[in-house]
Amino acid sequence: MAPGSLVLLLSILGTPGLGDPGPLEDVVIDRYYIPKICLREVQMGDFIRYHYNGTFKDGKKFDSSYDRGATVAGVVGVGRLITGMDRGLQGMCVNERRHLIVPPHLGYGSIGVAGLIPPDATLYFDVVMLDIWNKNDKLQITTLSKPERCNRTVQNSDFVRYHYNGTLLDGTSFDSSYSKNGTYDTYVGTGWLIKGMDQGLLGMCAGEKRSIIIPPFLAYGEKGYGTVIPPQASLVFSVLLVDFHNPKDGVFLEHLEVPESCKRRAVTGDFVRYHYNGTLMDGTLFDSSYSRNHTYNTYIGKGYIIPGMDQGLQGVCVGERRRVVIPPHLAYGENGAGDKIPGSAVLIFDVHIMDFHNPEDPVEIETLYRPEGCNVTTRDRDFVRYHYNCSLLDGTKLFSSHDYEKPQEVTLGTNKVIEGLNRGLLNMCAGERRVLIIPPHLGHGESGARGVPGSAVLRFEVELISMEEGVPEGYLFIWHGEPPANLYEQMDLNKDGEIPADEFSTFIKSQVAEGKGRLMPSSDPEKVIADMFKNQDRNQDGKITSKELKLKSDEDQEKIHEEL
Repeated sequence: MAPGSLVLLLSILGTPGLGDPGPLEDVVIDRYYIPKICLREVQMGDFIRYHYNGTFKDGKKFDSSYDRGATVAGVVGVGRLITGMDRGLQGMCVNERRHLIVPPHLGYGSIGVAGLIPPDATLYFDVVMLDIWNKNDKLQITTLSKPERCNRTVQNSDFVRYHYNGTLLDGTSFDSSYSKNGTYDTYVGTGWLIKGMDQGLLGMCAGEKRSIIIPPFLAYGEKGYGTVIPPQASLVFSVLLVDFHNPKDGVFLEHLEVPESCKRRAVTGDFVRYHYNGTLMDGTLFDSSYSRNHTYNTYIGKGYIIPGMDQGLQGVCVGERRRVVIPPHLAYGENGAGDKIPGSAVLIFDVHIMDFHNPEDPVEIETLYRPEGCNVTTRDRDFVRYHYNCSLLDGTKLFSSHDYEKPQEVTLGTNKVIEGLNRGLLNMCAGERRVLIIPPHLGHGESGARGVPGSAVLRFEVELISMEEGVPEGYLFIWHGEPPANLYEQMDLNKDGEIPADEFSTFIKSQVAEGKGRLMPSSDPEKVIADMFKNQDRNQDGKITSKELKLKSDEDQEKIHEEL
C-alpha cells in the first residue's frame, strides 16, 4: 500500500498470498493527497462539506456530487451518512483527497438502493474535503502584520475602509476588493456586515493585516450567498485595514515639536504660511507643499481651507511641527477629492509653521540695547546709517549689510525702504540695537521680492550707526534763521549780475560751514547742491539770474495765490 495509506481492518479473512482474502470487515482508506498544512482534522460531530464520485468495483459510476453541481454538507458521526462514509471521513484535512472502499455491511447492505445500488455491493468513493466546522467554533483571527504605532483600534460604530480577499476554506476565491479598485467602506457593529466580519474587525489598527476565518453560522449559514458562496461554507478573509474613524470624531492633534519660546499662537483671522505632507492613514502620500518648493499660505478660521485644517492650525507657534488627523466629515467627506483622496478617507497632515501674522499687526519692536543719556532720536526726513541682518522667522538668512563695505544709508520717510523698516528705524539713538518683526503688509506684501517669499514675515536685526538731522519734505536746503534780505547780491560773489554753478556751490557750502543753514542729508552733498542749482536755473542756461532765484517758501506762497 502506498505511503500515507491507511487500512482500517478489524480482521482479514483468508490466508495471506492465497488469492481473494474474502469480504472486507472495515473501510479501506487510501490518503492519496495530504496537504502540507493541516490546521484541523474531521472529528465526530463536525459539520463538513465535500465533493465525491461514487463507483462500483468495475468503475461504473452510481453517484457524483460533481454531476449535481453542488457539494455535500452534513454532520459526521451522527448517523446521517452510511457508516462506511462516517468512518472514512474521520481525520480528513481540508483539501485532502481519499479513496474509500466501503464493504456492503457498512454501506447499503443486503437491501441496496432500488435501481441504483444492488444488494451486497462494495462501494468505491473518491472524496475531497472542502470545509470543516463545528457549532462550538469561534472566530479564528490571526494577525499577519501590525504597525509599530497604534494609537487607536476599531470599535463598534466606527466607519472602516479596508481591502480584502475572500476565499472558501479550500482556497477558492469568491470576492476581492482589489479587483474592484476600491476599498470596502462600512460601519462596524451596526448590522451592515456579516456577524463574523463585524467581530473580526474589532481591535484592528490602521495598516494592520489579519486573516479571519468565519464559521458558517457567523457568515451566510444554510442559504449561502448567490452562486459564489455555498450553503454552510466557512469563509476566510485576508483583510488590510486602510483607515477608520467615528462620526463623532473631532480633529486629533499630535504636537511633534514645539519651540521653547512661543510668544504668540495663531488665532482665527491670522494668515499662516506652512509646509505640509498630506497622507492617508496607510501612509500613501496624496500631496506635499515641499514637492512644489512653496509654502501653503492662507487665512485660518475663515473657511478658505477644509474645516479640519481650520481647526488644526489654531494655536500653532512659529516653527512648530504638528500632526493633524482629520476625519472625513471635516475633510472631503464621502466624495473625496480628485483621484488621490478616496471618499470617506481620514487625512493626516504633518505641518511645519513658517510664520503667521494678522493684517492688523504693527511692526513689533524689541530693543536689545539703548545707550544711556540718549536725548536725540531719529525722525522722518533724517538721514541714517545702519547695519542690518534680515531673515525669515524660520531663521533663513536673506540679506545683510555686513556683506557690503559700508552700512546702509537712507533718508527716512522717502519710501526708499519698506514701510515696516522705516517705522522700526524711527525714534532710535545712535548706537541703539533693535529686533524688528515686520508683517508682510508693511514688508514686501503678497508678491514678495527677489529672495523674499510672498506674504513672508521678516525679522530685522538693526544697529543705528549714525544720524543726521533732515530737512522738511520737498526741501534740499533750509536756513537755521531768516535768509539774507539781499540773498542774490551775497550769492553773486563776483558781482557780475549772474550766478554760475561754482559761485552757487561756494555760497551754499559757506552757509553750511558757518552754521547758517543745512543741506538735505546725503552721502553725496555735491549732488544735492547740483540739484538745487538745477532747480533755480529755470531756463537751464548754466547761470541763475535775479528773476530766476526764488526761495521755496516764496514758490509755495505763489502756488497758494494761484490756487486762490
